Parts: sequence; structure tokens; C-alpha cells
Amino acid sequence: MPKIDPSVYLRNNQPDKSRTPSPELGRDEFLKILMTQLQNQDPLNPMEDKDFISQMSNFSSLEQLMNISSSIESLVQNQAIAPVVQYSNLIGRDVAYHDDEGSQKVSQVTAVSQQDGQALLKLANGETIPANEIGEVSTSQ
Repeated sequence: MPKIDPSVYLRNNQPDKSRTPSPELGRDEFLKILMTQLQNQDPLNPMEDKDFISQMSNFSSLEQLMNISSSIESLVQNQAIAPVVQYSNLIGRDVAYHDDEGSQKVSQVTAVSQQDGQALLKLANGETIPANEIGEVSTSQ
């Protein structure tokens, strides 16, 4: 009779999945904890209704906070491009501004970009100026 090597059927063929704890407690983790608690409660002394309602209320609050957080992240991302959108209507128009020496120059806006939350206008003459330095806007001739 052939001998069966136990290492063949005891060997785990899956790669080692090391668990890394997450600092965040999300809805999935909260529900897992709640379900584990319900499954392992003492049948002679079950969880009271008010405790269960309190935990479900906490879960609802968690869900709402996660939705608010997601909305705020979306708002922040939209605000980041706001300067570009705000000044994009200047593309193709002439703007007057003062250079470093104080003399007034006029050039056409060819592009709008953003750096550190500030809108920058790229001009046809090769210069790039902050949008807050324009003194006058006119249509190109």
C-alpha cells in the first residue's frame, strides 16, 4: 500500500497573505464587527434592543460621514481647477499689463494654466503672467 505524504494535502497553495491593519474603520468593517458580535452573543443574555438600535444608529452616522467626506473631496478637486475655468474666456483676447519695469504691454492670451492655486496666462509674446496682474481686457484686432 502506498504511503500518503501529509505535506501534500496540508500544504497551502495560496500565497501568504499578510494582513496589514487599516487605520480607517469603514462600513464593511463595522458590519463585520456587528455580525460577529450578533453571532457570538450569549443566547441566555442576548443584546438588548436599545444596544442594537444604538449600533445601527452609529452605522448610519458612519455612512453619512463617509458620504460627506466623499462630497468634500469632490468639491476640493473641483475647486482646484476653478482658476483655469474662470480665466479660460480670456483665450484669444488682448490683455494689458505692466511688466517688471512698470511699462504697459499688450498681448493676446494663448493659454491658461494653474500653479499653486493661481491662474497663469500664457501670452502670444512668450511671457506668462499671473491673471491678477491684468489691467484691461479687449477683443483682438
